[in-house]
Amino acid sequence: MAYVAQDNYLFNETVMENIRHGNPAATDEQVMAVTKESGCYDFIMQLDKGFDTLAGGAGSHLSGGERQRIAIARAMLKDAPIVILDEATAYTDSENEAILQASIAKLVAGKTLIVIAHRLSTVKDSDRIFVVNGGRIQGEGTHEELLQTCPLYRSMWEAHVSARDTAKEEAAHV
Repeated sequence: MAYVAQDNYLFNETVMENIRHGNPAATDEQVMAVTKESGCYDFIMQLDKGFDTLAGGAGSHLSGGERQRIAIARAMLKDAPIVILDEATAYTDSENEAILQASIAKLVAGKTLIVIAHRLSTVKDSDRIFVVNGGRIQGEGTHEELLQTCPLYRSMWEAHVSARDTAKEEAAHV
């Protein structure tokens, strides 16, 4: 099983070694290949020492989004049959979320994926969505089914779309 959390812990080691924790036997070439697949390679190469850059204690030398992308690369390198993503895109802006979503799609191809998320765009295309409220399941189904059958999901989706549209309008006026 591979697990990518909202708050990913990185060791005070190089970026290369932090990713290699997914598969300690991986070669440098395998680590670099997985960073290209996960969309990390370009930002890593822009770091002061590239793959040899120290992540800092708990990854303090990197942004939250960079830490998440490294955690996804580490999970890809592990190549586990079950992947759990717990708010894995929480620290990303909408531009980087698209990069992460593409990385996640590659990570989970042919695998069982469990996603815990508040951002509905993260789960919209899932085969099965469970809406949990107060520890109880309020609805279950696809996005389209839940829009029809689960008032809580529908109201959350409408709020999500409204917030997204408002942000686009504000950006257009800047």
